[in-house]
Amino acid sequence: MGSIPKGMKAVGVVVLMWAAVLMVMVGANIECSTVTVLVATCSNFITYGAPEPTPGSPCCDALLSLNNLADSTDNRISVCRCLMGLVTTYNPNTTAITALPGFCGISLGFTIDPNTACN
Repeated sequence: MGSIPKGMKAVGVVVLMWAAVLMVMVGANIECSTVTVLVATCSNFITYGAPEPTPGSPCCDALLSLNNLADSTDNRISVCRCLMGLVTTYNPNTTAITALPGFCGISLGFTIDPNTACN
């Protein structure tokens, strides 16, 4: 059995992003699984610090979607808590994950850092 073609993976990511957007539109809370899927597109940078993402890249597009989902204080706190859980669990390259929003030209309203208090 072969691997999944890149085009199908991209379609899957887009479908998941739209599902996340629809969940928020109907008032559902942002789930950590949604945050994880979106942040996973940045996994090489978060893990190795390279290649640096640029606006318009799949990583930055996913981060922009995440930022759009965090459209209220409660949603932003949910996203922050999920990200802090990922940081604690996976111990990523701290410098890279802290710099990630800046590479994408996005401000999440909080710093992605192990010491961030999301309240």
